[in-house]
Amino acid sequence: MWSRSMALALKNDGPAIIAVNPRSMLGSKMVQQAFGVAGGDLRIGADILTRVALEEEFAAASGKYFDNDIGQFKSPHPDALDPQKSAEVVRVIETVLAEIT
Repeated sequence: MWSRSMALALKNDGPAIIAVNPRSMLGSKMVQQAFGVAGGDLRIGADILTRVALEEEFAAASGKYFDNDIGQFKSPHPDALDPQKSAEVVRVIETVLAEIT
């Protein structure tokens, strides 16, 4: 929601802001502790984040959601498309950030 809101606010006047699911169940400490499994190679997540940051195919994708589980863009959760819910999430994030900066 935050990524999409920032992208919409920029209106393509700035960097592309893209929400990315780097892939589910990668071998992070969080996955290992929460699910008791080793998980996939963390490089999978690092590779997609590098591609999104550097490759031309993502340059015009600001405001979109890339799901690396399926290897393509898809619609985000319906709540992310709700302007009121998104505004509330952004408001809370900005409040927390203001308190810690």
